[in-house]
Amino acid sequence: MTGGRPGTDHEGMDNGGYTVTGLRISDAEREPAIESLKEAYAEGRLDHEEFDMRMHLAMTAKTHSELAAVVADLGRPVPQYASKEVVAGAADGEDRMLAALAHGSGMVPVIIPPLAIMLLSGRRSQYVRRHAAEALNFQLTLLLVTIVTFGLGGVVYAVAWIAALVGAVVALTGQDFRYPWILRAIK
Repeated sequence: MTGGRPGTDHEGMDNGGYTVTGLRISDAEREPAIESLKEAYAEGRLDHEEFDMRMHLAMTAKTHSELAAVVADLGRPVPQYASKEVVAGAADGEDRMLAALAHGSGMVPVIIPPLAIMLLSGRRSQYVRRHAAEALNFQLTLLLVTIVTFGLGGVVYAVAWIAALVGAVVALTGQDFRYPWILRAIK
């Protein structure tokens, strides 16, 4: 290792001096690998037992290198993450604020704000689009529950603002947020 100083480029290292393959992964970073495994299974390149084993390994992988090993022989490029900023989507303050606004609009059950944010700012920023789509799916799910239960599901709105507030705070921190138990009709 020449130099040995953070900030210099070495094989397997980013500019901060940390190995990229040793960084811990998030659930969002597992999704491309899981999709690759599903496609390989559907194409018949993996049998059922190997598919189950690899899915387990992908779901329990803690680092990029562990995840890369699960899909390395499938003939598809392994997603590379240069740094934490690339992984997080490098959302700036405006993106984080718009994403938080999309979630925060769930405090008042109206689907128009997250839809407008997704359509107007979603093209400029994938971060804003992901959050606005998640907020829109959340509100559509609440609306569907209310309609199907002939209005009785409206009680859910009373506590839904808590989930919307949590989503807004997480969006402000620059991280991804997913509501549990919702229909994801819009991606």
